[in-house]
Amino acid sequence: MNSSPAFATASHSQELPSPAVLRRFDVAGPRYTSYPTADRFVDAFTADDYVQAVHQRNATGMNGRPLSLYVHLPFCESLCYYCACNKIVTRHKHWAAEYIDYLEREVALQVAELGRGVVVSQLHLGGGTPTFLDDEGLRRLLALLGREFTLSPEREQSIEIDPRTVDGGRLERLAEMGFNRLSFGVQDFDPDVQKAVHRIQPAREVFDLMGSARALGYRSINIDLIYGLPKQSRASFDRTLAQVCDLRPDRIALYAYAHLPERFKPQRRIAAEDLPDAKTKVEMLSRAIAAFTAAGYVYIGMDHFALPDDPLAIAKRQGRLHRNFQGYSTQPDCDLVALGVSAIGRVGATYSQNAKTLEEYYDLLEQGRLPVVRGLALTRDDVLRRAVIMAIMCQGHVDFEAVNLAHLIDFKDHFAPELAALAPLAAQGLVRIRDHDIEVTPTGWFFVRAVAMVFDRYLQADRNRTRFSRIV
Repeated sequence: MNSSPAFATASHSQELPSPAVLRRFDVAGPRYTSYPTADRFVDAFTADDYVQAVHQRNATGMNGRPLSLYVHLPFCESLCYYCACNKIVTRHKHWAAEYIDYLEREVALQVAELGRGVVVSQLHLGGGTPTFLDDEGLRRLLALLGREFTLSPEREQSIEIDPRTVDGGRLERLAEMGFNRLSFGVQDFDPDVQKAVHRIQPAREVFDLMGSARALGYRSINIDLIYGLPKQSRASFDRTLAQVCDLRPDRIALYAYAHLPERFKPQRRIAAEDLPDAKTKVEMLSRAIAAFTAAGYVYIGMDHFALPDDPLAIAKRQGRLHRNFQGYSTQPDCDLVALGVSAIGRVGATYSQNAKTLEEYYDLLEQGRLPVVRGLALTRDDVLRRAVIMAIMCQGHVDFEAVNLAHLIDFKDHFAPELAALAPLAAQGLVRIRDHDIEVTPTGWFFVRAVAMVFDRYLQADRNRTRFSRIV
């Protein structure tokens, strides 16, 4: 493991933004895993609205298209102070078995509407810590899904892993269960940072797990990192960057820590004075971008990097990149059925979210009701703007004529205010606005959220962005 990363000038296709430009765009904004964003969901959207959307999917023949499945497993054995996920901290392993009992009820209700045997091309287990479930619990869950859905032999099957909860033997058993993609939550390798966030995991353990995963032939391995954590410094984060480059995962997700203790109770255990200041955070981001691009990673967009031969990088080169509630994806744009407490799904032009507490989630299922408690039915304008924003976020390109034909508008007339608002970004070299299209520049990719935000009607009407993480 090296002591510091090598920093080199990237190729023209990976032009790096200066720290000054990064500071200029250090503002809050949505991550656009959906549009409209989840903060726009309303309680008026009910399980009945969700069922109507499923029936419309079936009536229009869409039930022949593959689904994406997401299962939220909320349990964790210990509390990480930075965490903003919906989780339940407990050492009571029997809670997992009870949870699967209720997932079985939810699956039955879903299949009653969707029809049995719908093909699933993508399955993702998130949390919480999915590996809180033991092998028996995971096998039981997968058997349940396999009975009610048709799991495609070519499916992408991924799981989020806390490295403290697995060993090489567990990774082997996960591979036998059909998992072919792993995401390791690392966050930072520095012992002082780990202590400050209550997540101690020696680097050597992660290196050993990576070696085991490689030997087992996992298709793709992701590492999650966070910058802006307490006790982080430029020097300490440089060491973490070097270690990650030595690990050489297929993908890297690099997130900015958003300190919102008024919203997320665990973060109240973090001392604000231990957090790096804004200038240091921007410098850490800048050095991370330089380190990863110098190590040969392709910048995918927002906070994701991938090796050139990874399917995500290939999809970006070929213009096949997609985006869903799990982030960037190689899977075709498809409906997402979400299972479990707080899980968010998408069917047609609707989004839906399950009850956020176990008590309410269990209660609704005991009543024989789908646990959908909020969501959104998209308007025509929402669908139009979603198409534009996703084209920006995924392809970095919006063709006016294609949008005109798909949505029966005149793009330049309909979006005249937005094109005017893009002009300053064009002047700063982030986008090119031409007579027939908009193109995000190589430098602009690092600020693609800022470009997309111009077309967000809700955000332009509501300037209160404190609910969002910062762009950089």
